Amino acid sequence: MSAQLFRIQPQMPPEAYRTFAIVSPVETHMRRATCEEVGCEHYLNGWRVRVENLTPQMLHAARTSGRKYVEHRIAEGETWLVYEAGQPCFKATEHRAPIGRPPLYLVRDGDYRGNPRGTKARLYQRPDQWVDDFATHQQNLADEIRKG
Repeated sequence: MSAQLFRIQPQMPPEAYRTFAIVSPVETHMRRATCEEVGCEHYLNGWRVRVENLTPQMLHAARTSGRKYVEHRIAEGETWLVYEAGQPCFKATEHRAPIGRPPLYLVRDGDYRGNPRGTKARLYQRPDQWVDDFATHQQNLADEIRKG
């Protein structure tokens, strides 16, 4: 996972950590949306694709997608398909919009490396409960640091 590339190396094993997270999973908190709904830049402004960067299959798909475009040949070896604004982009099926469900407030043992003990995450129903648990945990850490 690329997000782990820039993490500071933990000084303790994963079981020594707790992870506090506020999450809105795509599967339960989002729905498919149109380019227009999400303010897709390509939908709003149009876009272009360089022909030379496409595989033959991708070029065929781009030309036969039903979207309006103009082909511009700038120079030898530089041709662009320029798509006009107001039509779905090529990633239209990937657009998502929130459905208004409140986020999940979770606390789980371990860190990004995992939960070696396999304990179940705690799910709080209200944000203030999560905040209280977080504050208590932070205070416990501060107390341990003071002890030395």
